[in-house]
Amino acid sequence: MDITGIGSVLDFGGKLIDRLWPDPAQRDAAKLELFRAQQAGEFKEMDQAFELAKSQIGVNNTEASSVSFWVSGARPACIWVGAAGLAYAAILDPLLRFTAAVGFGYSGLFPVIDTTITTQVLLGLLGLGYMRSQEKKAGVA
Repeated sequence: MDITGIGSVLDFGGKLIDRLWPDPAQRDAAKLELFRAQQAGEFKEMDQAFELAKSQIGVNNTEASSVSFWVSGARPACIWVGAAGLAYAAILDPLLRFTAAVGFGYSGLFPVIDTTITTQVLLGLLGLGYMRSQEKKAGVA
């Protein structure tokens, strides 16, 4: 899939070459030059994407090795928020409802907090952590 539009330009260039050079040898030489130019452009784009990915990995490593809580704590914060939502939904909320009903005779309504998103994030992170553990165990790391 050509998202840059270069492929369609090169297709047009190939058709233009077919019309401008009637001699098959000259036409093939011109198409070869066009193909070389296409490859050079694609390799340049791939190299730029690779360099961008390498620089992002460097940023990730710098952030992860930082001693500052506010820099290196972003990823763990997602886990903390998910764990807090799960702890509230699974432990704290039922315990408080039980205490209010049994200990104080409260029979009113309790507020409901939707923990769907926090649970999804937590389970996704735990799944990725498990996958990484399996990669390390298999020696893929």
